[in-house]
Amino acid sequence: MEFKEQIKQLGERVVKLRDQIKTEEATKSALVLPFIQILGYDIFNPVEVVPEFVTDFGAKNVEKVDYAILKDDKPVLIIECKKHTENLENHYTQVHKYFHLTNTRFALLTNGVEYNFYADIEASNKLDEKPFLSLDITKIKDQQIKELAKFHKSGFDIDTILTSASELKYTNAIKSVLTSEITNPTPEFVNFFVKRVYEGRATEKVMTQFTELVKRTIEQTFNDIVSDRLMNAINQTKQQAKESESENVVIPESDENKIVTTEEELNGFYIVKSILRKNIAADRIVYRDSLSYFSIILDDNNRKPLCRLWLNGQTKKYLGIFDANKKETKHEIFSLDDIYNYSTQLIDTLGFYEVENKE
Repeated sequence: MEFKEQIKQLGERVVKLRDQIKTEEATKSALVLPFIQILGYDIFNPVEVVPEFVTDFGAKNVEKVDYAILKDDKPVLIIECKKHTENLENHYTQVHKYFHLTNTRFALLTNGVEYNFYADIEASNKLDEKPFLSLDITKIKDQQIKELAKFHKSGFDIDTILTSASELKYTNAIKSVLTSEITNPTPEFVNFFVKRVYEGRATEKVMTQFTELVKRTIEQTFNDIVSDRLMNAINQTKQQAKESESENVVIPESDENKIVTTEEELNGFYIVKSILRKNIAADRIVYRDSLSYFSIILDDNNRKPLCRLWLNGQTKKYLGIFDANKKETKHEIFSLDDIYNYSTQLIDTLGFYEVENKE
């Protein structure tokens, strides 16, 4: 199973179990240890994972951190765990102290649901005040999974992670500034626009008027950009589907009068096409209807199935997705919008054929 799928399955597990977990130790065993395993480490091997790691480097009082991941007998990541209901911000001081007492470059503070990764980007051996990567395992995004994968045993590299951590630190800071300015513009931010569009003097009254104008205009601009991109994608998909529909539909002559391609099937086709057109030319995605199912294929080739829609003549509706061995797995859907929930799997299926083409 791929790393991404393992992480998402863990997120689903957390959702199911967290209400039944009552203690910090239960949080560790049920939520955190499986996470460490997914990162590729053997939790039963003290050469790799050390529980109750002693952070005694000349300190008078011996301190113990919950777990330390070792590489060449040295800690490369220390992990401090709290009960899943705990607010992690209340425990930063503790992990900051542990970090100072070790030679590691990375620290993880987690409650089994939220994971905050820290480093010493600003000053060597001094933990940064803010995490460079912060995620909720139950709502994890694909980009966060990519960053998390850098901590996997198979590709762990300190320099690579530090470079990425530095970029993430400032990317997050920029996002925070932008979000704050959009929500509540500062005088400096408003003045930036006043100087460029207003010819008069920036009086207090003018600044007050422009503060609301800037806020409203930015919100409207973002909404317009999102709306325009969405409508363009939908319109292009529909137009391309109309242009290629007649040549893409191949119906056996004997079944021609029995097969009816429904509007629901076509709408499902448009959704799949809109998902995949970001990765390949839209005209490579075609469909073939049959009595039993509606098939969406690549390059008009039956040997390259992307998915199947099982929508007609059944009490339940399904989306069939193919793995690398072209084995189909059906997923129940309750509306066509549910297809978007399987965007990652559809893109993965497309990737199988693209790899074959390169080989």
